[in-house]
Amino acid sequence: MPETATRRAFLAGTAALVLAATATACGTGGSDAASGRTQVRIAYQAIPNADLVVKQQRLLEKALPDAEVKWVKFDSGGDVNTAVISGAVDLGLAGSSPVTKGLSAPLNIPYKVLWIHDVIGDNEALVAKKGKGITSVKGLKGKKIATPFGSTSHYSLLAALDAAGLKASDVTLVDLQPQDALAAWQRGDIDAAYVWTPTLGELEKDGTVLTTSRKIADAGKPTADLGVVTNDFAEEHPDIVTAWLKAEDKAVAQATSDPDKAAASIGAELGIPAAEAKAQLKQLVLLSAKEQQGPDYLGTPGAPGKLAVNLRDAAVFLKGQKAVDAVPSRAVFDKALAVEELARAAR
Repeated sequence: MPETATRRAFLAGTAALVLAATATACGTGGSDAASGRTQVRIAYQAIPNADLVVKQQRLLEKALPDAEVKWVKFDSGGDVNTAVISGAVDLGLAGSSPVTKGLSAPLNIPYKVLWIHDVIGDNEALVAKKGKGITSVKGLKGKKIATPFGSTSHYSLLAALDAAGLKASDVTLVDLQPQDALAAWQRGDIDAAYVWTPTLGELEKDGTVLTTSRKIADAGKPTADLGVVTNDFAEEHPDIVTAWLKAEDKAVAQATSDPDKAAASIGAELGIPAAEAKAQLKQLVLLSAKEQQGPDYLGTPGAPGKLAVNLRDAAVFLKGQKAVDAVPSRAVFDKALAVEELARAAR
């Protein structure tokens, strides 16, 4: 079945499940809880960046004592997109590939990019199981590879195959979330996987790293974990958006100036030792609010940054892979950068 049809079937088949799960945790009916307090519903993922510092140290709750902050865990950006479409979350973390898909047809999600949680480096990688005789990406021809479809790992995997002269049809791609990919790996059901930490660390114990997202970025296809907000929520609750951005910026500053403290919080969230969390944190590039206003990233009012170019380039590539129906204009991506909101928070 073509990937576009598969993606549509996936969204249709899982939207109700995602909405039911998030509704149980978050409540329903938009951003205002029955108590009258403003409800902020945040999608997060198990990625060792400063977002987990904000969550574990309750930085946003401290900044918004009159709001009801709800954190809901998701396994991939594709699931976050589904939750946004369902109206179940207001803010969330999704990779640049899912965000590109979200801003493209057929999804056309009305959200925008507020924040760059991290520029992905060696924390996402393609790993082949030892003993399979696979020593290069080209050697994956005819093999079975797991990755979460619609994720940054999926995008980077397609880019890696393309660079090695392989088509997606030259391999068998299996849509598995990181923990499911690990289970399949341990059973011997797959030959390779493209996933992120902390699952990546488990695969590396008896696997061979064929390439990383850092190398793929150096070759011209960068990926990042992005913070998105729905257009409606940003318009209705600008003060909350500012508080969220300031909390994320504070967490990035801590990760830079006191990585041991930040790693302790990240480790607590991931259930791993602080030393391991610190090592994983180092694999990412974190940026302050001021840095994100630079021309290579989000930019400033009237001067949207290069992130818009990178997202559109990703859309062109994904269109070639039949992962999106059409490539939006550059203006769509420029408009999707929340530079006004970032400027307010960075003052």
